[in-house]
Amino acid sequence: MVQLLSALPLICDNGPNVRVLMSSLCCSTNQAVMTVSPGSSQFFRGTSVSFSCKDDHSSAGWTLRRNTSKDTRAECNDWGRQADSSCVIDAVVSRDSGVYWCESREGGASNNVNVTVTDGLVILQSPFLPVAAGENITLLCKTKTPPCNLSADFYKDGAFVRKSPTCEMTIHYVSKSDEGAYKCNIGDLGESPPAWIRVTGTATTTSLPSPSVTFIIASIAGLVFLVVLALLVRRCVRRPPEECDPADDSLEPDGTLERERAAATRTDDVRYGQIMIRPFNSREHPPEKEVIYSSLRFDQ
Repeated sequence: MVQLLSALPLICDNGPNVRVLMSSLCCSTNQAVMTVSPGSSQFFRGTSVSFSCKDDHSSAGWTLRRNTSKDTRAECNDWGRQADSSCVIDAVVSRDSGVYWCESREGGASNNVNVTVTDGLVILQSPFLPVAAGENITLLCKTKTPPCNLSADFYKDGAFVRKSPTCEMTIHYVSKSDEGAYKCNIGDLGESPPAWIRVTGTATTTSLPSPSVTFIIASIAGLVFLVVLALLVRRCVRRPPEECDPADDSLEPDGTLERERAAATRTDDVRYGQIMIRPFNSREHPPEKEVIYSSLRFDQ
């Protein structure tokens, strides 16, 4: 392994073509991040937009490029003006719609940003960079003449999602299932162009449920508790008091219930009665009637 690592710099110096191919293995390259200001991917015609590459570790320098319907890999000098480390378009027009990215001399590339310039009256302000799973994002339906004081309908992949009176829609704890093309519509003003939301990774932390979900769970738990309590009370009302006493259900060593043994030793529950025992075959003969004997004498 040590020999292989020591040989890599030699391989990287065998020509410019090999150097580019092996840059990910032996030549240090850093990933830049393409940023846009204002922070959106949709803009009204005439808006001033600034593009820049953010990379705190690379000193090689990055070149801003774009692909549009008329340009291919065009640099900043062909479509904007250089301002320090940014490229600025003072007033964007429809032909500025396209894909923008940063590219290094070594062949490294940043993320792509799909920019849309519209002549319409409504745009959707959304994250232009991929969103990490588990985060909250807010989509804002903007009108050309702010503020937005009308209700807005939001759609995902052409399907209606919800209506908002504040022109905003927040997605809590985004996941891969939230990826898609979003747009909004405001009454007679029209609808925005579609904006693609991308989600990276998976949520690694347990998210707290929303207040509405917490209230529903608490309500169900309370209802279940009340039902169980009512059943227990009903059971105790129908049974003798001693059967509702859990202490009486313990077993004695001889296997009898404690309450049975206690009942057997109570004296206040004893009732006395007179029992007559007769022989099984005995019969009582009725007393004989009193007989009166008399003597008769016959004279001859």
